[in-house]
Amino acid sequence: MDPFESVVDLAAAVRRRELSPVEVVDTYLERIDRHDSVNAFVWRNDEEVRTAAKAAEQAVVEGGELGPCHGVPIPIKELTHVDGQPATYGSLGISDAPRTGNAPVVDRLLNAGFLLMGRTNSPEMGLLTTTENERFGTTHNPWRLTHSPGGSSGGAAAAVAAGLAPVAHASDGGGSIRVPSSCCGLVGLKPSRGRVPQPVAAWEHATVEGAITRYVRDAALLLDVMSVPDPLVWYQAPAPLRPFLDEVGAAQERLRIGLLTAAPTGMPVDPHCVEAAEKTGRLLESLGHDVFPAEPEFFTEEAWIGYAQTVLDASLCAMPFDEPELAGPQLRYRMERAKNRDSGAYVRASVRLQEESRGVVAQWGRDFDVLLTPTLACLPPLVDTVLREAVDNPGGLRLTETQMISFTSFCNITGLPAISLPVHTSPDGLPIGAQLVAGPWDEAVLIRLASALEPLVEWTTRRATHAGPATSSMTSRPRCSM
Repeated sequence: MDPFESVVDLAAAVRRRELSPVEVVDTYLERIDRHDSVNAFVWRNDEEVRTAAKAAEQAVVEGGELGPCHGVPIPIKELTHVDGQPATYGSLGISDAPRTGNAPVVDRLLNAGFLLMGRTNSPEMGLLTTTENERFGTTHNPWRLTHSPGGSSGGAAAAVAAGLAPVAHASDGGGSIRVPSSCCGLVGLKPSRGRVPQPVAAWEHATVEGAITRYVRDAALLLDVMSVPDPLVWYQAPAPLRPFLDEVGAAQERLRIGLLTAAPTGMPVDPHCVEAAEKTGRLLESLGHDVFPAEPEFFTEEAWIGYAQTVLDASLCAMPFDEPELAGPQLRYRMERAKNRDSGAYVRASVRLQEESRGVVAQWGRDFDVLLTPTLACLPPLVDTVLREAVDNPGGLRLTETQMISFTSFCNITGLPAISLPVHTSPDGLPIGAQLVAGPWDEAVLIRLASALEPLVEWTTRRATHAGPATSSMTSRPRCSM
């Protein structure tokens, strides 16, 4: 089997009995053994996933009803709870005791037939745009080990880019799906607010659960799987008109696409990142869309600071620390800063964000239908750069980190859906993404556009430098023993 194959095709091969779930799992576990020099995985459950694979194989033999992802493995990000697994949030201050109960997204993955395979690295508490922490160390970019895979879902992105998993669970509170997808040459779809059920809508309702994939059809399938409604959550997005997987390859009427290459934060933008967005604009024009320069209005400086400091600082007070004194110095600084703000400051920050979001979102459908931007304002940084900036200057402007979220974080504050696509590379071979942002709850248009761009760019055929060969010793075995 090809470890870089799509989930859609792997699951179809399992249903046709051309592949056994045991063979699929063993192939990926072998690749993790041989090729996880990038430090994507921080915890493994090899025997458990092998047992689950055998049960999945038996279910195929028995001919019962199978989920759309039956027999395919997926790793879970270290910030998300799985019953019986640790969830340390990448922190020395949290024990590795097994958690009780699954996050809703995990139940949806299991119901779809996925097999849970290990846990992937994340920065401590998810509060970094690269994947570096004192507990598990640094995750490296499979395209170049000296560079970061981005964050906070950097372990997830590194696993998919290196062919250690076909897709990976991820989450996003300011760019944490799209940033690592851009850094690692992958597809990163950030769902709309309320689309995928969460036990808590953290960071003032800015966080979302999602996945990192190589194929647009996998991004669509995973969104279908994860967005099954939950009547117990406070709110949820409107149901789509049809399954998101049906949007792959579907016709798209002519759209007005605004092109933005100046960072909303005022940070400098690398020319190669600008070229990624402009290149995507030319491709979209070739597909019949109107692409034109746009200068949207975003949040005031007070609102940005309110989110980046007041909201995110306060979020640390709700984290399940066992020994908060063992947290990284940059997080201890944030927690101390939070203690010096009264509750009124938090409410004022929340109100400002909600009020200003109305004006930002109103531009979709009025001034343009979709916004096109670079995903990042900089190239993937060298490893440890961002963490060092945060430790050395926890209360000041951190240039690299701010550049990495300059085009992504407004989507989380507003709740808008967005997708990063691997459309470009730097002269020395580092992946560079472009981002498409749609109006409220309109993931469907993003999937239609992305699936039209995919064959033009052919990113699914690219292989990271340090991914190892696509073949393994498993390929010499019979295709299926069922």
